[in-house]
Amino acid sequence: MTGPVEVVGIDADDTLWHSEVYFERTERRFRELVERYVDPDVDVAAALVAVERRNLARYGYGIKGFTLSMVEAAIEATGGAIGTEEIDQILAAGRTMLDHPVDLLDGVDETVTALRDAGYRLVIVTKGDLHHQERKIMASGLADRFERLEIVADKNPGTYRRVVASMSVDPEQFAMVGNSLRSDVLPALEIGAHAAHIPYAVTWAHEHVDHDGDIDTLDSFADIPTWLASLT
Repeated sequence: MTGPVEVVGIDADDTLWHSEVYFERTERRFRELVERYVDPDVDVAAALVAVERRNLARYGYGIKGFTLSMVEAAIEATGGAIGTEEIDQILAAGRTMLDHPVDLLDGVDETVTALRDAGYRLVIVTKGDLHHQERKIMASGLADRFERLEIVADKNPGTYRRVVASMSVDPEQFAMVGNSLRSDVLPALEIGAHAAHIPYAVTWAHEHVDHDGDIDTLDSFADIPTWLASLT
C-alpha cells in the first residue's frame, strides 16, 4: 500500500441513476411487437440478446446500439415478415429511452456531496454512447462534484490503468464502485485497486459473470463512505 484511497471512481448507469429498468421495459414492448409474427416456440428475447452480443463490437454500448439491434433482431426473427408499423414503434421506443429524464437512485446526491466534502477526488467511469452519456451527466446535476468524466468504449483492466494514470495516483489509492461485477469490480481489482459492488435490481445478461473469491458488496450507494473508511 502506498497510501489511503484518494480517488473514487463511480459508475453511472444503475449506480448513480436508473437505466436497466428502461431497457427491460422496452424489451417487453419489443417482444409484444415481434411475437405477433413468429411461432410460439421462437424465443425472441434470446434472438435479441444474440444480435446485441454480435453487434457490441460494431455499435458499442448504449441505447442507440440497442435500438439498431432491436430492428435487426425483429427482421431476422420474423424472416422479414414484420411490418413497417412495428419497426416504427420499435424506433419510437428507442427515442423514448433517449429522451427519458435522469432519475437518481436514493442517496446518490447526498452521498456524492459527502464524498467530495470529505476530500475524495471523484471520477465518473461509464461506458456507452458519448453524446447520450454526456447529456445524462449534465442533466443529473452531479457534474460539478466530479473532477473527471471518463466515457469509455469498454471497461477492462487497461481502461482502469488509464483512468488511474490520468488521476496521477497508484492503483492502491483508487477505489471503484458500481453495479456490474464484470465491468466495475473485477477489472479494477485485477490492477490492484479497491472495488465494491452495489447490486441493482436488474442486470443486463451481458454483465453476468462467474467469479472466485469474496467481493465487497454494499447494500446501497449511501454505504460508500463507511466502506472507504474501512480501507484505511
